Amino acid sequence: MSLFAVEGNELKRLSKGSYITFGVKERQDLQRYFRDQIDAIDPDLFVVSEEFGHWEEGHRRIDLLAIDRNANLVVIELKRTDSGGHMELQALRYAGMVSNMTFEQAAKAHERYLETRSIDEDAQQRLLDFLEWSEPAEDEFGQDVRIILVSADFSRELTTSVLWLLEKGLDIRCVRVRPYLLNETVLVNVEQVLPLPEAQDYIIGVREKSRQVKQSQERDLSKFDVTVGGRA
Repeated sequence: MSLFAVEGNELKRLSKGSYITFGVKERQDLQRYFRDQIDAIDPDLFVVSEEFGHWEEGHRRIDLLAIDRNANLVVIELKRTDSGGHMELQALRYAGMVSNMTFEQAAKAHERYLETRSIDEDAQQRLLDFLEWSEPAEDEFGQDVRIILVSADFSRELTTSVLWLLEKGLDIRCVRVRPYLLNETVLVNVEQVLPLPEAQDYIIGVREKSRQVKQSQERDLSKFDVTVGGRA
């Protein structure tokens, strides 16, 4: 897709570039932009931590760890490349690592995050306010882990993997943040490319129905009396 600027009586095609040529760095710039304005990716997200990596083993870190309005954890990985590299594999590993995170652990992670940014606010209360909870509800927190991949573009290999994961019921999304140049200003076009926004509600509905059926089957522990040869 191309972007155009209206100049006088005509359209002028904007020059598509790369973050590298525009001098935009991955962590110092791109990550900071979306950390401070996470609603550009999804208006219903709240950043819990940046560069999160507080696990017993391993030194890898999640670019941005967030929660959504349903108290699901959201792993966000960012790249400034035109392929996305192998970020889906990296994000899957991170999703597994945080899948058992509790509300208390999330509050502690957010507290450390606020300290690094010199923000003097109560971490737990911020989470409660976002979720509109009066008190922590551990049973409702982190029931699912979502993945959002953010990159200038994505390779065919990566999108094929994401489509397969979507078919398997994983909530994973690709958000393309392609840079353009308008005079001396760098513009960023933020666009969800997978799943297509038009199909997203349908996919969520199918996933939720499947989850409800599974939960119903797990709860069905009815007892039966079996009689064989006249004997119970």
